[in-house]
Parts: sequence; C-alpha cells; structure tokens
Amino acid sequence: MNSKPLPKSVLWQDDKLYLLDQTKLPHVEEIFCCEQIESVHEAICALRVRGAPAIGIAAAYGLVVGLTEHVSLSALRERVDYLVGARPTAVNLAWAVERVYRYAAAWAEKHDDQIPVALLCDEAKLIHSEDAASCRNIGLHGLPLITANSNWLTHCNAGALAVSELGTALAPFYTAADSGVQFHVYVDETRPLLQGARLTSFELGRAGILNTLICDNAAAHVMSLGKVDGVIVGADRIAANGDVANKIGTLGLAILCGYYDIPFYVAAPTSTIDLDTTDGKQILIEERSAHEVTTFGAAQVASLDTKVFNPAFDVTPSHLVKGIITEQGMTTAPFEQNLGLLFDVNSSTTH
Repeated sequence: MNSKPLPKSVLWQDDKLYLLDQTKLPHVEEIFCCEQIESVHEAICALRVRGAPAIGIAAAYGLVVGLTEHVSLSALRERVDYLVGARPTAVNLAWAVERVYRYAAAWAEKHDDQIPVALLCDEAKLIHSEDAASCRNIGLHGLPLITANSNWLTHCNAGALAVSELGTALAPFYTAADSGVQFHVYVDETRPLLQGARLTSFELGRAGILNTLICDNAAAHVMSLGKVDGVIVGADRIAANGDVANKIGTLGLAILCGYYDIPFYVAAPTSTIDLDTTDGKQILIEERSAHEVTTFGAAQVASLDTKVFNPAFDVTPSHLVKGIITEQGMTTAPFEQNLGLLFDVNSSTTH
C-alpha cells in the first residue's frame, strides 16, 4: 500500500505531552506542547485533540503535566474531576483518568499519600500502549467484512487521528489495504465541523485508500443506488444494552441502513463500553456552541441572532446495530448479555 505516515495525534516524549492540532488539518500539521493541565483541558474542549480513545490517552497524560516529583491523592482527585468536565459524552476520558486515579489510590494505601508522578506516568503509558494493541486487533476482527471490490461508508473520523494508531472504524480498512484487498470508502463530510472532510478523507488519501467525499445529506441517495455494501462507524459511549452514542448524524445512517437492508457496524475498544449505563437514554449528550453551526469555516452563513440547537452526538438504538467490533472480536445481539461477556468481573486492573 502506497502510504505516507500520519503525525501522531498524541505523543509523550521526554516527559512532555505533544498533541496534533486537528482543528488546523488538513492544511497545517501543527504539533504543540501542553505544559500545564489547563492547556490539556482547553485542547480537549476545543477539539484540538478528539476521538474518544485519543481524548482518554491525552487526559491520562494530562494528569501529570506540570507536576514535579509527587502529588497528593486529594490534589490528583481535583485534577481528575477537572479533566472529566472537559467533555461529558465520551466515556474513554473518564475511564482513563479514573483508572490512573484508582491505581494511585491503591499505591497510596500501601505506602503514603505522596504519590510519585513517575508512577502515574507509567500507567498513562500503559493505557496508550494498550490502545495501540486494541486498534490492531479491531482491524483484524473487522478484516473479514472488507471483501474485494466492496463499497463502504463511514461518518466523522474514527481513524488513526482519533486514537493511538489505525483507528477503530477505519482499522479494518487499513488492515484490509495492508492485506492487498481492493475496496472503496464513501466519507460523510460530517457537519458542522467537517471531521469527515478534513480528517477522514485526509488520512485515507494519505494511506492510498480509494475514497469519495459526499455531503451528509447525500448518503440516502448513494445507498438507494446500491453503492453501499456496509457502514462502519466509531463510538464515544456504548451502553450496556448496545445503544451507541456517536457523532451527530450516526442515527440517521443507521435508520437508512435498516431501510435499505445494509449492515451497520460499530467499532470501538471495550473501554468505550459503559456497563454502568443501562441504555442510551441515560447518556448525557454534549451540546456545543451555536457558532459551529452559524459559520462555515470563517464565513458567517446565518444571522448572528439565529437560534441554534447543536448536539454533538446522537444515540443509535441497539436493534439497528448488526455488530460491535472490539479488540476481543465481533459481538452481536443480544447485546445485554454478550457485551457483559467481554469483561472479566474478577479483574479490577490490568496489573
């Protein structure tokens, strides 16, 4: 496969956190250093780093930026709560920082309240490396779906830019391309922030994967022409019953897939599955600035006093989902039973 390496969305190097500013892609590839926790919080809020797994990884490292040798458990708790508030829908953010906190709390019980920063850093590195392995396995488990000359559709960006490497929804595509399979991907532009146009089309093209950008409201027409064999999207939170929160517009695609009898798949690591959330109705949906809708790039396209409703996510009910691809394999209905089987109830940490 003819490809050019993408810059890493999250990089920890020489005890410093570097992030790729995804708001400037595809025109400018700018890496910036976060030296304080406030800059990490701002980067997450402003979508400079985005994608549920990448947000989690960045937040795990964010707990230690600006610290020296030790931190108290109470101070660490404040940092955890601060970062969790940056974006409420994606479960990976809370999952990652709470995991670091639990590890620190367990250490404090056996030692003292002054927790070595290096210890926290090691746990963040472990989360980072586990995500990379998870992406590779999602790609392998999704590979059988990507048959020769098939046409796929994806929404938003759940690729290498959203994680540590390969991606979630895009991982099967990268794995298939590496295996020599010829296929094609339709990419929804993904309004209002155009993550499909700016990011997914960019990274698939960089990897040499044939893709075609379409307007979000062209998806139904493309499906009606018989040009879509399947849809794969990522997820920001998956409830215990299989309901999926993902970028706004995902629900519409799932409904269209049901109408046209097209399989609709979700790809996400098990860290995105929230067994404490019974169903999608319990998922808090982030609402973002009206400015994202009333402007298109730098151009003002609506009156400044226009009333706007701008939810960042919607929830797809589980009965519209053909399968959920995780690092442990493909899970299908009944999701209430089968998602729980992915977790070992007797293990509390990876250590």
